[in-house]
Amino acid sequence: MVQRDSFDAFLAAYLPAVRGVRVGHPLAVARGTDPCPELDFGPLINAAKAKELRDQVAEAVDRGAVPLYRGSEADARFLPGQDTSAYVHPVTLLNPPRSSPLHHAEPFGPVDTIVLVDTEAELLAAMNASNGALVATLATDDRATFDRLAPQIRAFKTGHGTPRSRGDRDELFGGFGASWRGAFVGGELLVRAVTQGPADERPPGNFPEYQLMP
Repeated sequence: MVQRDSFDAFLAAYLPAVRGVRVGHPLAVARGTDPCPELDFGPLINAAKAKELRDQVAEAVDRGAVPLYRGSEADARFLPGQDTSAYVHPVTLLNPPRSSPLHHAEPFGPVDTIVLVDTEAELLAAMNASNGALVATLATDDRATFDRLAPQIRAFKTGHGTPRSRGDRDELFGGFGASWRGAFVGGELLVRAVTQGPADERPPGNFPEYQLMP
């Protein structure tokens, strides 16, 4: 979500960064002086999921989204004769339609969507459209604005101008809304435990009935 008045400055910083994103096989070896190329994305979990995401991108564009950037296979790093059907090249879409999954759901692939907003209310509505998020970032130079808006963002962690990680081991981590529910699939043998913290307090977020472990 980008403030409309700042969109030109955002693009000036964003486009050079996304053009540098590389997709490919981690064992691909370049010729010359770059024997170990850096890669940002490997394949999706399978070819069917890659096709599903490419179809969502095509549908969003057909219904009005503006493609701002499309990566190509020429920029990727693959092994000779490699099956590339599970790969998706980076795509950036401006203002996908609200009915598109790319407007309100995480794509699990190298697809960025940009939604332009004019007011704080529009920003919060767009950020909370997904019914839950694991992490979020609010970029603003005004600390008071961050302190006012961050508690209204439906994410378990919100960073001020910096990405947050679900891997911060010194912090409790979970999800709100529909996020992180898959962590509790597994039946009776799944360990549901909180090893630190007050024994009489239920942790925030999507934690089921749990059992404290000694």
